[in-house]
Amino acid sequence: MLPTDEARELIELTRDIADKVLEPRVAESEKTGVFPDGVFPALGAAGLLSLPYPEEFGGGAQPYEVYLQVLEEIASRWAAVAVAVSVHGLSCHPLFTYGTDEQKQQWLEGMLSGETIGAYSLSEAHAGSDAAALRCRATAVDGGYTLNGAKAWITNGGRADFYTLFARTGEGSRGISCFLVPADTEGLSFGKPEEKMGLRGIPTTTAAYDDAFLPTERRIGEQGQGLSIAFSALDAGRLGIAAVATGVAQRALDEAVAYAKEREAFGRKIIDHQGLGFVLADMAAAVDTARATYLDAARRRDAGLPYSRQASVAKLVATDAAMKVTTDAVQVFGGYGYTQDFPVERYMREAKVMQIFEGTNQIQRLVIARHLAG
Repeated sequence: MLPTDEARELIELTRDIADKVLEPRVAESEKTGVFPDGVFPALGAAGLLSLPYPEEFGGGAQPYEVYLQVLEEIASRWAAVAVAVSVHGLSCHPLFTYGTDEQKQQWLEGMLSGETIGAYSLSEAHAGSDAAALRCRATAVDGGYTLNGAKAWITNGGRADFYTLFARTGEGSRGISCFLVPADTEGLSFGKPEEKMGLRGIPTTTAAYDDAFLPTERRIGEQGQGLSIAFSALDAGRLGIAAVATGVAQRALDEAVAYAKEREAFGRKIIDHQGLGFVLADMAAAVDTARATYLDAARRRDAGLPYSRQASVAKLVATDAAMKVTTDAVQVFGGYGYTQDFPVERYMREAKVMQIFEGTNQIQRLVIARHLAG
């Protein structure tokens, strides 16, 4: 469901670009792990990298519910690219929400222009779900901060133009601050891309800061405000992953239905066998439910209502659904589904990580339970 004619036209534009720019390249890039040069400039030129931000800063001024449906369309062609687009939006959130007017005027338009791509740098090797345990440190010096330490699991690592970094400036949960780090900062380096199960076309790396200097003006928000900034951004990021997971699940369902209409067993199409028909029906119900949960949370966000619990529900429901639907899609294909001749095996591999990043689904259950407890 789309709220305006403009939104419907935007979805049509997204589908057209996804079919022409993403679909022809996804299989080879995911197989070889080669970065898709030219993809993000094409998406940026169409305005798809900055949709939920105001026009005055170069954004598309779209409601979050529309932006998420764009993400879903991208994900149904190429999940890794959709994740990178979601992470880019997540990386712009702290500056837009907590930056000063001067900081926004200086950097935000460039970040939203479509000419650059961002990365979110919160996790560390020992601090994933427990973000308050991070150790990467920013030490105050004359004119700014010196950064030392390591970060992990950075989507777009080594390829992004800027990094929204969270580093320790004091002790405890109130001793973390947020910084906007240019990619060419001296003393910043990246490890080799992780050898991942899926989402291979977009690199995920570590980053090392070795006496990297950052001017004071590059701190976003107040010193010590970083953890609350990170968590506020993650609510939006969880909706992005919910939309991506829904896109992957929808594509897996579409492939399974198409195959079931063609494949014959015992003298009729396999979709006409009740046992398989019920599997497909459950898959469709799971996809529709996932979409409904993320749209409900997005509409609350658009209305200015609290949506943190709903974001965790959407992330939990959509990513669990994607894992179940893609696994069932492989089952529908039988032995062929276990081969790389058909893309459903890739969808299954891609779905797995969505239950892990932006807070594991166990963490989402913890967040939801805490909300219920008041």
